[in-house]
Amino acid sequence: METVAIDYRKKGVAFHYIYKALAHPEHNGYVQPFTQQERLLHVAEAKRTLGSSIEWLCDNMKNELKQALGGAPNSQFILDPQGKIISASSWSNPAELRATLAELVGEVSPATTVPDLGLNQLPPPQPAAKGIVPRLQMPGVMRAIVVKPQPSLEPYYVKLRAEIDESFMRDGLGWMYIGFHLDPLLDVHWNNLAPALQFKVRTPTGITVAASKAVAAKVDLEADADPREFLLGLEWDSKELSSASFSSAELIVEVEYYACHDEGWCKPFQQSYILKLVPDRHAGSVRNRGRVGGGRSFRDR
Repeated sequence: METVAIDYRKKGVAFHYIYKALAHPEHNGYVQPFTQQERLLHVAEAKRTLGSSIEWLCDNMKNELKQALGGAPNSQFILDPQGKIISASSWSNPAELRATLAELVGEVSPATTVPDLGLNQLPPPQPAAKGIVPRLQMPGVMRAIVVKPQPSLEPYYVKLRAEIDESFMRDGLGWMYIGFHLDPLLDVHWNNLAPALQFKVRTPTGITVAASKAVAAKVDLEADADPREFLLGLEWDSKELSSASFSSAELIVEVEYYACHDEGWCKPFQQSYILKLVPDRHAGSVRNRGRVGGGRSFRDR
């Protein structure tokens, strides 16, 4: 894409990347941001790792631009000077874009090539060792559910991802995944010399979890950056919680953990979330769960 941008800026074409919700959280360790400011940290990280000269736009936390443009994770649009869409593709393809621009404003020859660019691409951050704590194996197809962090005086250095399996979605009896993931852009790691992460779940009438509280296993290494993951049995009793009320039912997750920052501080945190057992269509899907990401960062998404 960078080669197309360099060539067609000469013809007055402006290029922009658009940051939207992550399509595949955990890729290269990145996790969904909770605030607009954290989204802007992702934009800055993309600039750092890609080394690209293309300017970025950032969608808001309501994902209004993503929805207006159709919701595809890697779409591509050409707009005329009046803002009218004159070409659209559900998947970005630089070669096709170059051909379309050649038809619209004329061909550029010779074309810039990737070796001409000399981009300085950098690896994603890794604040501490990873691959220390074994990842959980999922019981089947999982679907992210709505997670709402509650007001906190501190940033959410650790971010909760919650998913339910297809058995629960189909039969009301299955599994819920609870994963606490360090945000690599906030420069923290687990302090394993302090008490381990612990959490508790409060459920509404009609929803039962097999364990209402749990503590992460002790890790021998002094510090690491692996997620703390749990699988909880989950059951819905439709006699106590009607189908009409199900989508508005709320679970409350309260978590306590210690984190250490690269600046040298270590301290405890207490934070909470509201969960709804309905799919979150903006939460993306995790691929190759447990696989440690390589060094190409945002470019691989």
